[in-house]
Amino acid sequence: MKRVTLYRAPTTAADVEAVGDWLDDRIDATVRVRDRFCSLYGDDGLAETFADARVLDPYDRATGNTMLGIVRYEERALEDPERGGGVIYDGLAVQRALYERVPADERTLDHLHIPVLDRVVGTWGDHDGRWHKRVNVLGQPGVVSVPGLYEAPAKPEQYYKEKQQHAMVSGDAPPREVLESAVDGEFLVADDPRTTDALKGYVLQAAHYLSTGEAFCDESGCRLHNAHRQPGVVAAQLDDPEFCPRHADRYRV
Repeated sequence: MKRVTLYRAPTTAADVEAVGDWLDDRIDATVRVRDRFCSLYGDDGLAETFADARVLDPYDRATGNTMLGIVRYEERALEDPERGGGVIYDGLAVQRALYERVPADERTLDHLHIPVLDRVVGTWGDHDGRWHKRVNVLGQPGVVSVPGLYEAPAKPEQYYKEKQQHAMVSGDAPPREVLESAVDGEFLVADDPRTTDALKGYVLQAAHYLSTGEAFCDESGCRLHNAHRQPGVVAAQLDDPEFCPRHADRYRV
């Protein structure tokens, strides 16, 4: 792999330039940052593609609702990402759609593309017959989901209880500081100031996979570890050391 191109996220919580600088210091490839992928390469068919990739039922493998109203919603979400949300998309379908829109002369295995998206993506689990939210989908391109960072790894059970109780009383979601004081254990929430630092490891996972074929690291304290719970995300992505001994040697730490 000779080149990595990152694409800016629609959310200001994710500083993709900072992620790119961090990645550039750790891999033997040229790292560049471009504007939002969907802004650069979106076309008239992209909204319908997203509509067709919608997960309709968490326990049904089938996806897609391309009724006119849904396609119009997706068009608005592409134009103004703040208007989107609350939808899960088939991550592999999104990955295929974005690959088809990468410039033809850049669709090579030595040039990895990593769009950082505002969409929640998931993959189907044959083992339990349901969809699972993901922070990233490895491959070409390597898809990274900002809301997936907050939603995919499970939070402590008390978090959901406190959030529900607060909503019943006030009618809205509690502020992050309220949840942190009420719930034992660390976790990430929407627009968390630690978002950029946490995303670094998930972007590196995409580069590592394309370079080595290794998906994730089994060591829980390594940035290449795929944690399934929020405390594990904090430990892997935000605590020291950054890498296990094997991957620290590879990534110049």
